Amino acid sequence: MTAKDITPAMEFHRSADPGAEKLNVSQQHLLVTAVEQAAESIIVTDGKGTIQYINPAFEQITGYLRSEVIDQNIELLHSETHDDAFYRSIWDTLQRGEIWHGRLIVRVKDKTLRETETTISPVKDSTGDITNYVRVQRDVTHEVGLERQLRQAQKMEAIGTLAGGIAHDFNNLLMGIQGNVSLSLLETDSASALYQNLKKIEQLVQNGVDLTKQLLGFARGGKYDISLTDINQLLKEQNLMFGRTNKEVIFNGEYDSDLWNVEGDRGQIEQVIMNLYLNALQAMPGGGTLSVKTENHKIDEDQFRPYHVSAGNYIKITIADSGVGMDEKTQQRIFDPFFTTKEMGRGTGLGLASVYGIVKNHEGFINVWSQVNKGTRFEIYLPATEKTAAAQEKPHETLYKGKETVLLVDDEGMILDVGERMLNKLGYDVFTADNGADALEIYQKNKDIIDVTILDMVMPKMNGGAIYDRIKLVNPRAKVLLSSGYSLNGQATEILSRGCNGFIQKPFNMQSLSQNIRMVLDAK
Repeated sequence: MTAKDITPAMEFHRSADPGAEKLNVSQQHLLVTAVEQAAESIIVTDGKGTIQYINPAFEQITGYLRSEVIDQNIELLHSETHDDAFYRSIWDTLQRGEIWHGRLIVRVKDKTLRETETTISPVKDSTGDITNYVRVQRDVTHEVGLERQLRQAQKMEAIGTLAGGIAHDFNNLLMGIQGNVSLSLLETDSASALYQNLKKIEQLVQNGVDLTKQLLGFARGGKYDISLTDINQLLKEQNLMFGRTNKEVIFNGEYDSDLWNVEGDRGQIEQVIMNLYLNALQAMPGGGTLSVKTENHKIDEDQFRPYHVSAGNYIKITIADSGVGMDEKTQQRIFDPFFTTKEMGRGTGLGLASVYGIVKNHEGFINVWSQVNKGTRFEIYLPATEKTAAAQEKPHETLYKGKETVLLVDDEGMILDVGERMLNKLGYDVFTADNGADALEIYQKNKDIIDVTILDMVMPKMNGGAIYDRIKLVNPRAKVLLSSGYSLNGQATEILSRGCNGFIQKPFNMQSLSQNIRMVLDAK
């Protein structure tokens, strides 16, 4: 298009003033050149919305050629995202001779939707009548996606902090229940009805622990026990276990034989896989196919930039189902805590939220694709290591006893009470303190006889880290076992890296307590 191609109806005027001078040919040529080379999509329509001109940027953004849209109505770009009332409001604004500006979602040639920052301006002739409309659009789909991801990340961060606090307090309550149950089981005949009732309570406590694991998995920094993990082996074990109880699901597996290992929490990664399998099962009420694939993946600095992940080696786990799929609105909320599509009372809504949290806490990220009636695909990326995974050890059931002296520090009176009784039952002498000042005073007076300190991480006024440092000043060889209702987060990991001897997660039973104390005491 050149200046001479402009029709009389499309000639631009300096103003609607009848006395205003028209642009000369040279000025028109300069204007057309600028429009042709603009990065924004520019469309000129007549007064009824029929497209008379588009610039090259329009073709690049929408995929339409000029020959395909000239003489077509602008409704060609309309999407069902906006209703008729929305378009009528735009038209009413323009008919009043006013400029409309706002966000507009358009449907391009390949039927996908693009979000645009749009300005539509009426063009008036010398008498003030509207002859044309000029529509300038800037594609902001990418920017909007980044903004949405930032808002989501900020929201998840805030809710994650709240979830961690709730889980911590709940674990302290479970610690009191578990401790008393453990003590009662030691004093009860295994053949009695009371013993069976206590075992049922213990199982209910474990159910509560599983719930807090989901909360802590979602919470910021919620990793438990880090070890080298063979993801292929983990997936095959999960497939076997899940397949036994869900015969209607057919597994298709494709595993990279040279897959790198992951340095992470095996239990939490299992939780991720199981939650995704359960999500797939619910999406396939009549049965279906669950495809699982693993592969090595290298990410450079420019890939997945919105996810704020580091470049390097990752393993990619793809889990795809043949289920009912999700619409876009549901996809935007699936990782929100307590969001569920199930009926009231059927599920906590924590499953996919904990998936998101666990993957994020392992410095990975997750993609999801879904379409109604076409299934759902989750892609999980986890940082890889080329280290060799060791064989997984099963926990021991042995109860280890001792005769040493323990300093138990916790600000919860309930935990001090049950913890002291548990330690006494194991044969230990016990000092207790419910705050940092008392703990330090007791340790200073009895440093020669205190063999190990069990130290709560979260304390008022003086937290576990500060108490640990003060104890080490008194006795550089002091042995300390950290304890917390939180998971093994950044602060605890940092103290462990400074030489602390171990970490035990609340709520713990007699076996776990006895094993962890002996591990610390017997270490050289």
